Amino acid sequence: MVMSGIPNPINQMNEMALGMWSPQRSVIIDMIMVQLLSLIVMMVAVLMFRGGELSTNEATFFVFGLFSSLVFLSAVYARITQ
Repeated sequence: MVMSGIPNPINQMNEMALGMWSPQRSVIIDMIMVQLLSLIVMMVAVLMFRGGELSTNEATFFVFGLFSSLVFLSAVYARITQ
């Protein structure tokens, strides 16, 4: 109920909750891109600082993960820019 132009706090809470739990598509894509970027940074850091200590299988895993993350990130970015 609105009394003399004062908004109802229940409606404000309802709108805030709906905005939080059903974000727009761009927010979800941004979150996916941030996760991919952090994965890429982590894999590059492991390869740079601990690359000499990794076995061949571990290094192959990190290089494959790095390239697949880059490919997926570029695919997501290509869809955004269309």
